[in-house]
Amino acid sequence: MTSALELRHLRTLAVLMDAPSLSAAAERLHLTQSALSHQLKLLEGIYELELLERRTQPVRLTPAGLRLAQLGEQVNAAVQLAERDLANMAGGSAGPLRIAVECHTCFDWLMPAMDAFRPQWPEVELDIVSGFHADPVGLVVSDRAELAITSEVDDSAGVEFTPLFQYPMVAVMANDHRLTARTHLTPRDFADETLIHYPVPDALLDIMRVLAPAGVNPRRRTSELTVAILQLVASRRGIAVLPSWSVQPYVERGYVSTRPVGKRGLTSRLHAAGKAGLSQRPYVRAFVETLKDTSFKLLPDVSVLV
Repeated sequence: MTSALELRHLRTLAVLMDAPSLSAAAERLHLTQSALSHQLKLLEGIYELELLERRTQPVRLTPAGLRLAQLGEQVNAAVQLAERDLANMAGGSAGPLRIAVECHTCFDWLMPAMDAFRPQWPEVELDIVSGFHADPVGLVVSDRAELAITSEVDDSAGVEFTPLFQYPMVAVMANDHRLTARTHLTPRDFADETLIHYPVPDALLDIMRVLAPAGVNPRRRTSELTVAILQLVASRRGIAVLPSWSVQPYVERGYVSTRPVGKRGLTSRLHAAGKAGLSQRPYVRAFVETLKDTSFKLLPDVSVLV
């Protein structure tokens, strides 16, 4: 009997199992929402079963959809294993993979991604270049790292940049702060505040993309630790601007409040950078895909970066 199922169908359902909405799933799959709906209706017509409960938010798979999604996860894992075996045969499955990061909150999703990758590629020597690096791409160029996680795309010779994802940055303040009355913050709202941030150059502070053009340069205070920044914010020592995923647990517990920066919000982007030849090796490509998959599963509000 010939099956109507294809790998793309199984990947679609596996993505839907974790996606907050149909549009978010379509974005991850690089499909239009209508194309995704058509694919689902086609499968539902073949099996004469509904795969998706379309009236719920977030989307929820039916038992039939969940069964195929679970199959999708199993098949995707088997495909990755087969590709690793083929890489072994071609001699491209082993080597060091030292990772340099420029963002303090990257470890929230980087560590789980490394944990997911290790069992699949045990021959790869995973390591993190210790410390915070204002120029992680420079470490790649000088062969002190194989991969850099960076927000900036530059013209470094021989370096390839692969989009990972984008995410909202939010202003964080004490629950009783006067700015909680606002629907969103403007540059002028920061003028009389103390901005609490990581000890990094202004070029790496997303909020400065908004404040600098407006001529706003607030008082500053720095801290290395996210939890310390949040404690200072909760104590009304100032306000901060952080990735939404890093503060969501504290917002849910009622520890601090957040507001968007600007009517359209402030977005940050992350890329993986590696030397052109190395970035095409199977284990490097597999690690980048693991970064994406893990992040979309674990982090709220992330979206596809193209």
